[in-house]
Parts: sequence; structure tokens; C-alpha cells
Amino acid sequence: MAENRIHIFDTTLRDGEQVPGCKLNTTEKLELALQLEALGVDIIEAGFPISSPGDFEAVAQISQQIKNATVCGLSRAVQKDIEVAGAALKHAQRPRIHTGIGTSDLHIKSKFNATRDEIISRAVQAVKWARNLVGDVEFYAEDAGRTDNEYLARVVEAVIAAGATVVNIPDTTGYCLPQQYGDKIAYLINNVPNIDKAILSCHCHNDLGLATANSIAGVINGARQIECTINGLGERAGNTSLEEVVMVMKQHKYMGYYTNVKSEMLNPISRLVSDTMRMPVQPNKAIVGANAFSHSSGIHQDGFLKDSLTYEIINPEEVGAEGSKIVLTARSGRSALAHRFEKIGYQFNRNDIDVLYSRFLEVADTKKEVVEADLHQMAQAYKPAMATN
Repeated sequence: MAENRIHIFDTTLRDGEQVPGCKLNTTEKLELALQLEALGVDIIEAGFPISSPGDFEAVAQISQQIKNATVCGLSRAVQKDIEVAGAALKHAQRPRIHTGIGTSDLHIKSKFNATRDEIISRAVQAVKWARNLVGDVEFYAEDAGRTDNEYLARVVEAVIAAGATVVNIPDTTGYCLPQQYGDKIAYLINNVPNIDKAILSCHCHNDLGLATANSIAGVINGARQIECTINGLGERAGNTSLEEVVMVMKQHKYMGYYTNVKSEMLNPISRLVSDTMRMPVQPNKAIVGANAFSHSSGIHQDGFLKDSLTYEIINPEEVGAEGSKIVLTARSGRSALAHRFEKIGYQFNRNDIDVLYSRFLEVADTKKEVVEADLHQMAQAYKPAMATN
């Protein structure tokens, strides 16, 4: 089964921190890194050491504190970047330098004013510089999603020959469809002669809302590492969501893939990241959103109360959520109303609920949600009426 283990590369502290307003100080980065290690991620991308003295210090401190996970530092394909990354990682038990360069024709021409052959030379040189400092080197082919597959295969073969242990195939702009991204990974698996000497990694952005789907398509076609962030934080529309890919593989066990992530920690770490990075989680966010296990439609509520599996494919406890919620709105039915009354200590029969339901709808039509205080008020008003009949 080892070949079906998917390595989780968390880049919340690097790519996630690039979200406007989400800057972390060293203490915050260290706290989150320790929690990510406890979560069970395999690699923590701690930062971009050359970008600032503060980021260098954060990577250095994380390197000293983390004992089990690999600690990774980002660099460009520039010697000074790589040397600074190596210095920041010098105390890490498992250091990794993540270096790379753009490989799409758009990047080659517009960004670097170079040729394809020049880019391969720069990529190879960067990997060699990094291998002089650490034994674990990851190369990223930026904008691989829009890179010609035949040329991309040449780049991948060259950097593996130079010593790259992991090759990252980023869909940097979130452009690919799942079929396209999966086919790209499959093409590399089948057309790079030395592909068995490295792990292919998925790094998908969410510009079209396909980051999770693309990452899973990559895994199905041979990638064995997913680069992701807590809550899907990242540039523009975000990165692949860690909690989503982990639970996709856990739910679809027939695929045979697994991770070392402790799923019961997903909601607690989501809240910690949200609070620390001052970035609220949208209520309808999969797995960790406030509404992920909430039911307000009468049809859904009735089915859920009969058997939770009718409308929930994940047990809330499995992902560390507080539990399922029956939310009362004007769309709720009698079974949900009876359930909520029972939860707060009232035992009403079916006829009682029929009478109370009419009053409930009157209240519900004036409010977005009927809350516990409203139910107490309805119940107390109904009881005297019952006594006089």
C-alpha cells in the first residue's frame, strides 16, 4: 500500500500567507507549524527565506522546532535565493529546498525573455545548487498547467537527472480542467524515462473552482504529493484545500489512496488558521464551513432525522466538527420543529405540533432563523391555551 500513500505538502505558511491581510509574524508561524505537524502533514513549506529577514527567521525557528515533518523553504532559480534558503533550513531534521522557474511559453517569453533551452539550463543549474546544500530538492515548473506537455517532459527529465527528488507540476493560474490536468500527469509518467526516481506533485490553484478536482485527477494519474493549504487559502481565489483532498480520499476508499492526516483535527485547525490569519471561512465551505453539517430545508431535515446518511456523507466527529445542526427557517417542516422542541425539553404530540407549526410559520416568515428563545416563547404561550381547553 505504500505506493498509494499520498504525501500532504502544506503551504499555508507560504502560499496561504500571500493572501492580502494574512501576514503572519514569527510566533504565529511557529504556532501554526507545530499544529500542522500534529495534524500529520508530511511537508511544511515554512516560507520564502530571501523575501525578508522576518521570513528567514521564521523558517529558521520552525526548522529548529519541527521534528517529524519535512521543513521546506521556497526559492527562485537564483543562486543567492537558494543559498539563503539553505541557511534558513540548516537546523532542520528533514530540510527541503523548493526551487523552480516558469516553463510555459508565456512565462519564457514575457517574463524571462529567454528560450526553452535557456530555461532548461537555468532549471538544471538551480537544482544542482540546491543539491549541494540538501539531499531533498523539489523543483517547480511554474505555469505547468499551460506548458506544452512534450517540452514539460524534457524539463522534468532534466531536473530529475540533476538531482530533483520531487517535481511540482503547478496549475499556477487554475486554468486546467481535471481531464487536462490528469492527462498531463499521465503524460509525464509515461514519457519521462527517469520518472521513477522522483515524486510528481500537484499544486493547483482555484481560479475556476477546480483545484481539488484537479489535484485528485493528478493523484489518480500517478502524482503522489498534493500541495495544499488549510481552508484553501492562497493567491487570488486560493489553493487546493487540504481538508477537501484529505476527505475525498478518505470517503472514496475504493481508490486505495490514503494520507497520514488526522481528520478529527481538521475543524479545530481550520478555526485556528482563520483566527490567526484573520481570514473568515465562508459558511458554505466544504468540511469546515459553519453550514457544512447544517440542515434547514424541511425535506432534508425529515430525511436526516430518520437517518443521517440520507444527507450527510461525513460524520461531523470524523472531522472534529461540533455536530449536525437543524436550523429552523420558513422552509423547515414539522419533524424538525418537533425535534428542536424535544431538544430543549418540551414533549408535544403530533396534534400539538400541528397547532404550533402554524404559529412557527408566522414567526419564521419574519426572521431568517427561528432560535431557541422563540421556541420557548411559543411553547409557553401554547401551554396556558392547552390548560383552558
